[in-house]
Amino acid sequence: MHNFHYRDDKFFCEDLPLERIANEAGTPCYIYSLATLQRHFRVFDSAFLGIDHLTCFSVKSNSNIAILRLFASMGGGTDIVSSGELFRSLKAEVPPERIVYSGVGKRDEDI
Repeated sequence: MHNFHYRDDKFFCEDLPLERIANEAGTPCYIYSLATLQRHFRVFDSAFLGIDHLTCFSVKSNSNIAILRLFASMGGGTDIVSSGELFRSLKAEVPPERIVYSGVGKRDEDI
């Protein structure tokens, strides 16, 4: 389920027509649905109810600080593989104890 839909032959994100965003912000641009991101996080996270867990978002998949901050505010963490991703996670106010550092082939400065 997501919050992108057509209404009267116009494409909307939640209740906002995408044509309006394109006119105001220009194109190309990235458009995210807050409601969709929140719902998908909750659905995934709730699959582990009753199990000690931490749901982490891969910074490699999308390093948008607002998205990282959103998931952190919902109790999530980040999965990082570099010092740059660590920087973005901290800038997004992800608590350090919820940052998982993984992967192979690290440079000395990344460790």
